[in-house]
Amino acid sequence: MDYDTVGAEDFGASLRGIGLNLLVRDVGREVTFLEKVFGMKAFQPTADFAIMRHGDVVFQLHSDGTYHSHPLLGLLPESPPRGAGIEIRLYDTDPDAACAVAEAAGGTVLEEATDKPHGLREAFILCENGYAWVPSRVKDGM
Repeated sequence: MDYDTVGAEDFGASLRGIGLNLLVRDVGREVTFLEKVFGMKAFQPTADFAIMRHGDVVFQLHSDGTYHSHPLLGLLPESPPRGAGIEIRLYDTDPDAACAVAEAAGGTVLEEATDKPHGLREAFILCENGYAWVPSRVKDGM
């Protein structure tokens, strides 16, 4: 599928399995953060929407304004963290490299890259919308 040109109806009809849609205050800022920190690719970014790709995984960003009649809008907190309790795990992503650029890109490093007992090296980075991004990769020597 050509994410640069696909229409909304065809894109929606193509979605399968579990989907991730993040509601954000500023789509452009979130796109920039995800591209700079995690090397993601944005498709058709506008002020209200973007298709994001990380490896083979595709997800969506929507601005608050697109949810004008959505039942979740009234539940959104006025200030972060919006995503409290959810970890968005980015496997095969270098946590050290992500931490090195996260703060300059508007993020907050909650935990520096650390070797964990479950075989991964991972970090916890909060974006300005309050979502916890967890870049991780297999520890060296495994």
